[in-house]
Amino acid sequence: MEPLRLQPGTLWPAILRQTEHALRRGALRPIETTQALIEDCGVRFLVRRVSSLARKEEARHAPKPNAGTRGAFNPFLPYDPDLFVADISATHVALLNKFNVIDHHLLIVTRGFESQDALLDLADFAALIACMDEFHGLGFYNGGVDAGASQLHKHLQIVPLPLAESGPPLPIESVLASACMEGSIGNVPGLPFRHAFARLELAPAASRHAVHAAFDCYHALLEAVGLQAIEVNGELHQSAPYNLLVAPRWMLLVPRSSERVEGISVNALGFAGSLFVRDAAQMQVIEALGPMTVLRRVAVSADE
Repeated sequence: MEPLRLQPGTLWPAILRQTEHALRRGALRPIETTQALIEDCGVRFLVRRVSSLARKEEARHAPKPNAGTRGAFNPFLPYDPDLFVADISATHVALLNKFNVIDHHLLIVTRGFESQDALLDLADFAALIACMDEFHGLGFYNGGVDAGASQLHKHLQIVPLPLAESGPPLPIESVLASACMEGSIGNVPGLPFRHAFARLELAPAASRHAVHAAFDCYHALLEAVGLQAIEVNGELHQSAPYNLLVAPRWMLLVPRSSERVEGISVNALGFAGSLFVRDAAQMQVIEALGPMTVLRRVAVSADE
């Protein structure tokens, strides 16, 4: 039997088709937001605030709590067939994000259970890059609960660009141009926390060379920020939580110290310049602190 593999040119039509189907079936429950642009440290941050109507609807549809520990329920085993988009490979499938804030938000999920604390492997990058070759998007990974991961089953994510109808397509890129490179790895002076940056050329993205180049780049970034591989139950995990952003021409990795600040949860998209708040009080916190300070407080000090 031939291994399952994504056919070129089929993913975006499948996303559009399945989105329409999932909306009709009630399987996809988009979260409506209002948007604001807040400029800080040379970045025009996009801050989305959930509408009160959407919040009530989300609460009404939320699953009732049951006995068990956090993460005991796994929505990916089995996944909802109404959210299934495509077979990417023998190891990964593409699913729609059930409670999406950004339209056509795609999850790239391992078929069998692997931990979200596990290091990404070559198969993960092959799946991510196969999807990135199909449409203009930003890939990302929340490496652990303290990095904003809400599910413990390994999954990468990709959102289409631009991130919003107004504002810059990818806000963080306004400061990335100033990166100081030492060989293949750089540091961005405008980012006041520990991180590592690399320039990348994924085209043609689906090639074996592009996959290996991205995989090698990822390991170089881990090494640059001092994250190591540790063995846990026969699986290689990272030594600390982190966020990874993968764009067609660059990669950014940020170690994390905590999942939230003043009640505001931050995942990898925060380091792309896109934050999410649940109410006016949280919006006021971001306005008072400044978005870059929010990022600095959930990241690791550049001096540590």
